[in-house]
Amino acid sequence: MIIKQNIDTSEPILLSEIGEHQVFWIGIDEDTAFRCNVYLIKDKDEYIIVDPGSRNYHKQVRKRVEQIVDVGQITALILCHQDPDVSASVVDWLEINKNIKIITSPRTNILLPHYGISEYDFFDITINKYFEFKSGNKLEFIEAPFLHFAGAFTTLDLTVSFLFSGDIWAALDTEWSLVVKDFEYHTTLMDLFHIDYMASNKAALGYTKKLEDKKILAILPQHGSIINEENVENAIEYLVDLQCGLDLIYSSLG
Repeated sequence: MIIKQNIDTSEPILLSEIGEHQVFWIGIDEDTAFRCNVYLIKDKDEYIIVDPGSRNYHKQVRKRVEQIVDVGQITALILCHQDPDVSASVVDWLEINKNIKIITSPRTNILLPHYGISEYDFFDITINKYFEFKSGNKLEFIEAPFLHFAGAFTTLDLTVSFLFSGDIWAALDTEWSLVVKDFEYHTTLMDLFHIDYMASNKAALGYTKKLEDKKILAILPQHGSIINEENVENAIEYLVDLQCGLDLIYSSLG
């Protein structure tokens, strides 16, 4: 990853660059434990926003995107699930450009019209396991049912080997940093989210099996800090061992 010593999180941050393929952290800059991360993938003249976020922060996100590209040139939005902190601003982006492709799962897609717009170009990740840019570079979609939504999925950028993980590996932290500094301590921050929100160890373990043959150099969650390459294996083991949700609520059932 391209991370400078002194970063300014009031501006977009370039995380990776290979040729004309770039990944940016866009935001959001807020001092709350539920700080949301929005990302932008640029591939030549195509631009995809990953988890564009709440309507409350749309103006801030839009302003930061405009520092990179005219917002009318956004190609698509990836929505890992339908929660408002992830997807509510879909209506604002569609108002800017009605031709933006909405990349998501059918279970998410059926709920998005409740935000106010029901007609758009839906790209179904359960049918199309890859999104191919005009350059030939690809994004791979990895379904993650019940982590925490039934239709949740993650996105692996095969060019830079970055995994956009949505709420998986999310952390709640009032003293946030862009990249994890101490992974052992970071697990306590992930526990604050995962124990209550994730369905079960079976759901977590099943998802990790899908990652066994994947090259992952960084994990980019929607909440909390980015997990760099040296801690990717630790992060996967965290899910393998995770006891959460139904494991705890119905622990007496065996």
